[in-house]
Amino acid sequence: MTAIAKILEKHQPELLQDWLKEQKSSGIRLDLIRETDLQEQSRRFLSLLQHAVAGAESVENLPQSRLADLKGYLFEVARTRAIQGFSPSEVAMFIFSVKRPLFQRLRNEVKDQDSLFNEMWGATKLLDGLGLITTEAYQKAREEVISRQQEELLELSTPVVKLWEGVLALPMIGTLDSNRTQVVMESLLQRIVETGSEIAIIDITGVPTVDTLTAQYLIKTVTAARLMGADCIISGIRPQIAQTIVHLGVALGDVITKATLADAFIIALQRTGFSIHRKHKQGQNFGMNTGA
Repeated sequence: MTAIAKILEKHQPELLQDWLKEQKSSGIRLDLIRETDLQEQSRRFLSLLQHAVAGAESVENLPQSRLADLKGYLFEVARTRAIQGFSPSEVAMFIFSVKRPLFQRLRNEVKDQDSLFNEMWGATKLLDGLGLITTEAYQKAREEVISRQQEELLELSTPVVKLWEGVLALPMIGTLDSNRTQVVMESLLQRIVETGSEIAIIDITGVPTVDTLTAQYLIKTVTAARLMGADCIISGIRPQIAQTIVHLGVALGDVITKATLADAFIIALQRTGFSIHRKHKQGQNFGMNTGA
């Protein structure tokens, strides 16, 4: 049995308390994690570490099978702390802060200098490797969080609004790319099914530039909507965008285009059987009648 295994078997409660003190002295963010959770995470780590090194002749190059449960738990801890708002260095300190209390006990247990050096070197390699695993897990968890936030922002930036009976509007803001186009298409088609709308207005007033790829995305969205039984009107065609489309030679086919959302809305109402007239009572108000 290695000295580390003996220490974890005989002195784990004392080691846990010293490690908790070390974490607090290193500046652990207790405003982000409850002290009871910190204690449970530390206790669980020591328990899994003890299981990993039990019966091993050396801790320097433990087989991956022994470390599987420990690595899995570190991924869980890193993911939790990433969501809680810890920095990468703060997450890595969860592992590195155990070195000092562990090494102090190694010096007390191992009297032979060569054996002490070997034990400390093996422990250093093991803990450094676990620290790297924790950092990688944190980075992966942060990437997952960022990716999920980007998806949520895409959904928020492409709301499908019901303007009138049978008329939907999709105001688009920002640059279009393949990922966003997919979200746009799915949102629009879902709302067409839910509302049974006949007309969908795609407003690109907030789209800064339109290139060949952007135009292709728009055409794909229009085609998909038509397959669901809804016609599309593209509004927000500014002079610069119109010149760009002509210069690129992009053919929008028989898609109706309008300069403003208001103009597109009027066309949509007409297509769905409504008409607008102005009332001259107590100022100028708008009224709406059904019929052609």
